[in-house]
Amino acid sequence: MTTGTFRLLLVLWAALFALLFVVIVIPPLIGDPDLLAAITAGFVNPYATGYSLDTIMCWVVLTTWVVYEAKTRPVKHGWIAPLLGLVPGVATGFAVYLLLRLNAGTNK
Repeated sequence: MTTGTFRLLLVLWAALFALLFVVIVIPPLIGDPDLLAAITAGFVNPYATGYSLDTIMCWVVLTTWVVYEAKTRPVKHGWIAPLLGLVPGVATGFAVYLLLRLNAGTNK
């Protein structure tokens, strides 16, 4: 896969997830703006809990990586990735971090 294709796919996946998140999550949140209830709804059964915990731990791993590389690599604005990992989600935050890292030339 070429670097251009990789970059294009990262942008596509980040944007697609962000769009789907907005389409799926925002309308019910507007109808019932209880943010705590919206967050805890991901833990309604053991399967949802497993996926929710996986997502949370992926965010923790991403944030750990970003903090580590902030001290060891020249990745500028990496702090944006964990914020995007919170909203809309880790899929967008991770893709954005890979793009920032690619732009910094630290992918070698």
